Amino acid sequence: MTSYLLAGGGTAGHVNPLLAVADGLREREPDAAVLVLGTKEGLEARLVPQRGYELLIVDKVPFPRRPNSQAIGFPARFGRAVRQVRQHIRARDIDVVVGFGGYASAPAYIAARRENVPFVVHEANARPGLANRLGTGAAAGVGVAFAGTPLKNSEVVGMPLRREIVALDRAAHRAEAAEAFGLDATRPVLLAFGGSLGAQRLNEALADSWGDVLAAGWQLLHITGERSELVDPQVPGYTMRRYVDRMDLAFSLADLILSRAGSATVSEISALGIPAVYVPYAVGNGEQRLNAASAVAAGAAILLDDRTFTGDTVRADVIPLLADRDRISAIAAAAENVGTRTGTENVIAMIDRALRAGA
Repeated sequence: MTSYLLAGGGTAGHVNPLLAVADGLREREPDAAVLVLGTKEGLEARLVPQRGYELLIVDKVPFPRRPNSQAIGFPARFGRAVRQVRQHIRARDIDVVVGFGGYASAPAYIAARRENVPFVVHEANARPGLANRLGTGAAAGVGVAFAGTPLKNSEVVGMPLRREIVALDRAAHRAEAAEAFGLDATRPVLLAFGGSLGAQRLNEALADSWGDVLAAGWQLLHITGERSELVDPQVPGYTMRRYVDRMDLAFSLADLILSRAGSATVSEISALGIPAVYVPYAVGNGEQRLNAASAVAAGAAILLDDRTFTGDTVRADVIPLLADRDRISAIAAAAENVGTRTGTENVIAMIDRALRAGA
């Protein structure tokens, strides 16, 4: 029986691909021990037990960004975290470690190396995080979601995705989706969303331009985010929702998507072959723009700047696109060749190679 230790967490961007791989391993090997390493503070503390996996705890030790009292104590705290993981590896007789980034991954990589256990790295963003950059030197395999990700000896394996996305037949569910959202399945739909918390910039722009979308002959499915205070105009052809727990249905109805460019969002849209207009979130280290870069370069998406994105931008750039069905068809055709639905299988194949090499 193989024992797998999957390390990562903190945010959904780390936890969701981890859980997709965990599900894939459990489905393939029901008798295997699939364990997850994470912190008490991260999203994994809630999501991992909910999915039925045992969570092994490691201390959360942020890397210091500047010389201060936290930096002085960092080596001792980080060393303690590494020892915690080594104890888990020994106690659970771990055969391979798989890291997905986040606070749990860095000590996991070092612990695995010191215990002579092979480890594999998966990076979900086009701009890799510090933990994964540190882990690649001794890794048995390095997989990335996007081409051009600057990690040494990496291979493009795609993003491990939720089962409901991987198995989705959009055409078969379009009528069901239209009924669920109160829209007409025979008319085109623009799906707009900004992630689980929404995107104020997108919401404000659509609040100013939704009438133009409808006037172009399109319907609008607008997921504003739970914190949004946007008022629903309650007009035919425009469905506003704060939150949608069936994004598979929303994707089934989408003829074009307007969204942020988080790694999971871009990966799911690309895997489903849906043409997109991305407005990358401008805060952070610029990874959202990089996440969208390969889709844009392939002609499968269009990129617009967050800083200047307003209702006027929708009227100037999006509305003409809605009127150009040939261009949308060309973008859709390009989108069919950009993404992959086999990210989970590709990561598991990389794990299997690591195990064979270790043996």
